[in-house]
Amino acid sequence: MDFIELAKKRYSVRSYSDKKVEKEILDKILEAGNIAPTAKNQQPQRIYVIEDAEKLAKLDTLTPCRYNAPTVLIFTYNTDEDWKNPNEEGIHAGIEDVSIVATHIMLQAAELGLGTTWCNMFGNTALEKAFDLPANERSVLFMDLGYPAEDAEPSPRHTEKKPLEATVKYLK
Repeated sequence: MDFIELAKKRYSVRSYSDKKVEKEILDKILEAGNIAPTAKNQQPQRIYVIEDAEKLAKLDTLTPCRYNAPTVLIFTYNTDEDWKNPNEEGIHAGIEDVSIVATHIMLQAAELGLGTTWCNMFGNTALEKAFDLPANERSVLFMDLGYPAEDAEPSPRHTEKKPLEATVKYLK
């Protein structure tokens, strides 16, 4: 399958089977994130893997968006390690770096037949506190990961796209 085909096929899964993600599959998915580019290759990302029922239940108190996924990845960045733009105060690459890493992981999972849901619907501070994350880390997203349930299907909005000329502008 070529990349465009894979990207079109991938969708946010909102119904997962109970089947656990095998360790060797999870390792391959995490490796895809590990090789992702980051600003100046500083690699500030941290990925926390949650598979424990008690911790998954704790996450369920913070968001309605786990959809019974057997594995959840929490993505953070270390504020001491993310690249800071020397040309403008307050501009840094932590969120972008994590987003690149998460996208690599999301697409690798799709290629391997797993589903994902990228989730930002949670209180970041509450999540960081609930999972006792280091004070110098900021959460960006969590990602549900697992095998789609038999009845899983894309949202009707999945294929709704603006025309390319509405989102791409050539500066002349």
